[in-house]
Amino acid sequence: MQLRHPHAWNVSVAEAREIQRELAPLVTLEDAVAVPDLRSVAGVDNGYVKGEAGFTGYAAAVPFEFPELTSGEAVFAERLAEFPYVPGFLTFREGPAMLDALLRLDPEPDVILVDGHGYAHPRRFGIASHLGVVLDHPTIGCAKSILVGRYEEPADEFGAHTPLIDRGDVVGAAVRTRPGHAPLFVSPGHKLSVETALDIVLACCRDGGYLPVPTQAAHEAVAEYTKPLRRKGSRRTS
Repeated sequence: MQLRHPHAWNVSVAEAREIQRELAPLVTLEDAVAVPDLRSVAGVDNGYVKGEAGFTGYAAAVPFEFPELTSGEAVFAERLAEFPYVPGFLTFREGPAMLDALLRLDPEPDVILVDGHGYAHPRRFGIASHLGVVLDHPTIGCAKSILVGRYEEPADEFGAHTPLIDRGDVVGAAVRTRPGHAPLFVSPGHKLSVETALDIVLACCRDGGYLPVPTQAAHEAVAEYTKPLRRKGSRRTS
């Protein structure tokens, strides 16, 4: 993978909004890959450690063979978090480290699962869409709560789902990945339809887990990687 649409990250909120508006029209929900042709997927997540210079974001990207979900070696990256936490602009805070980690994956995965929203965003450009456009790569957003839209509660059985609708558009789906648990909110990021994104996410769920295996693995990897750093209360410098 390589950066196809690079841009500045340390910007104002107004500049970030303009970048989103400029790049959002590049998002496509047409499938660039079919589920039967998938051979690999990857999950990516981000965590923080507070140090003297502020918060540093640590990203983990974990590759998997598909459909077996045999794990490869996690890769990590870090960046000082220069952008504040502002709802709707998560990529400007977490994206730089995530991109650095994803660019270290070799070989590149067919699809990237991101802990966050994709098309289900006020400007149709959540973190999964943003990463997907910058890399020009198929991505999916997997979020634990909604940012925009409304939905009906899906049936309490694995795989049940209902559309997530915002301003008349189907922007994703509320998906029951674990019976008895709140739904997971799945939205296409880039180069995938809602239906294919949903099929891939469900194919990546195992053993009653709430999150698909790749994003859960990325979450656990970054938590383990930053544990000694958080214990010391300092940021990694090498």
